[in-house]
Amino acid sequence: MKKYFTLITLFICLISVGQNTDKQAIQQLLDKQIIAWNQGNIDAFMLGYWENDSLLFMGKNGPTYGYTTTLNNYKKNYPDTSHMGQLAFTITRMQPLNVDHYFIIGKFYLKRSIGDASGNFTLLFRKIKGVWKIIADHTS
Repeated sequence: MKKYFTLITLFICLISVGQNTDKQAIQQLLDKQIIAWNQGNIDAFMLGYWENDSLLFMGKNGPTYGYTTTLNNYKKNYPDTSHMGQLAFTITRMQPLNVDHYFIIGKFYLKRSIGDASGNFTLLFRKIKGVWKIIADHTS
């Protein structure tokens, strides 16, 4: 009985350590996105996204698909640093769905000379070839 308890305890600890490592990796990705955005670098900001035609972005105009479409929409809607402003995130929930997927809920804040903006977002992350990437983004 003691062996089983020890094995179960070890298994729970390994899962917990894995989740903490994954949460840290996702948080680091989000932190890098904030830095890139605040430097006016949309291309570097997009490195957090899955570079695939199936990437889903849901905004006020409905769903769009594809990495290139998402990149082009960001560049169209944020043509310069006055439109981009300074970005900050508040993560309110970081929930593992399984070993390869995380669901994130948060708020974003843009401090801009042309008027501040803020809203909410949900992100679906997937671990692809050992790297966490955003595969779906709903921002409103």
